[in-house]
Amino acid sequence: MTQKTNLGKLPPDRFGLLCLPELDAALIEGFLALPDLTGMTSDAMDELGLMGAAPASLLIPTDPSRRIVGRALTVENRRLSSDIAEAVREGRSRLGEIEAHNLAEPGDVLVIKGLEGVSSMGGISASIGLRQGEVGAIVDGAVRDTARSRSLGYPIWSRGASPITGKWRIETASINQPVSICGVTVSPGDLVAADETGVCFVPHRDAGVVLARAQAITADERARLAEIDSGVPIAELTPRKPTR
Repeated sequence: MTQKTNLGKLPPDRFGLLCLPELDAALIEGFLALPDLTGMTSDAMDELGLMGAAPASLLIPTDPSRRIVGRALTVENRRLSSDIAEAVREGRSRLGEIEAHNLAEPGDVLVIKGLEGVSSMGGISASIGLRQGEVGAIVDGAVRDTARSRSLGYPIWSRGASPITGKWRIETASINQPVSICGVTVSPGDLVAADETGVCFVPHRDAGVVLARAQAITADERARLAEIDSGVPIAELTPRKPTR
């Protein structure tokens, strides 16, 4: 892997990892093969005592037909203390998610802690992310130019859309350090799974055991569906039991 460096847009102390821990391609393929990606992943995490799911009512997909799995590239944005007029006069955006794009490897997912009602990324950022090989983005905050990101095939899950730019209102506080997304702590390199139902954040160290549990849940569900399809009376259906 090529050694990554920053672009100089942010001070060095705002960076955590420059290279993310590897996620085995077989793990990603295994999660993508789950018929109910986030539902079964969330169930598996429940059984393992891990909390890491956010519903689509909080993180709304720009394209509900898309499902993605990848490593988290994390960005934390915060509100600028200076007034907007002063920031505009200065003429320099303090949004720095481009630094995360610069560190991206194909298959990564941009994960941004943003602000409600203020856009943390738009069409240019989505275009750069797609070019870098990212499979999509999760934004705990607002985004804009969603028609552009949809047309590119770059899906985004966010709190909502807003025309209000973050250029003069937001500064990027950190890249690839832990962030809180809808109350879930997400570390750089964690596995992100997202579909029309919501988003799951799986700790990197637990990705393998979560997948194995989700695959067992899938097998159990298929067996129960086969019973239903074959006409087994409701009273005789095999009850759902936590997998072990």
